[in-house]
Amino acid sequence: MADPIQVTASVRIPGDAIRFKAVRAGGAGGQNVNKVSSKVELRVDLTAIEGLPEDALIRLRVAQRNRLDAEGLWIVISDRTRDQLKNLEDAREKAAEAVRAALVRPIPRRATRPTKASKERRLEAKKRSSDIKRRRSGPLE
Repeated sequence: MADPIQVTASVRIPGDAIRFKAVRAGGAGGQNVNKVSSKVELRVDLTAIEGLPEDALIRLRVAQRNRLDAEGLWIVISDRTRDQLKNLEDAREKAAEAVRAALVRPIPRRATRPTKASKERRLEAKKRSSDIKRRRSGPLE
């Protein structure tokens, strides 16, 4: 069982919601890549995160929808370094950061009306564009 990840004072990912697997990483590293499993795959059960409000869970699920497996587990991957323990810490930090981001409520957009000056600027730009295109055709005889 993995150690729990404390995200905030009230939100944490319990250890039994985390599964960790080391796999072989591609990329730079020469023959080391073929011998050492330094890439880390962290699988997190989103429904088991403690203290996460329902709206934040929905935001997290939407933000990470391309990183969910068939079972609905969230896959966090790290292959930043050639050291397995550093990659494990990086993956845990990535997971915590994503949950923190999901806790932030987006500011709702308020519809505003365009100002009189912006309408005038838009119409003036349309007139200029129209004049330029009209002059392109050349004199008609």
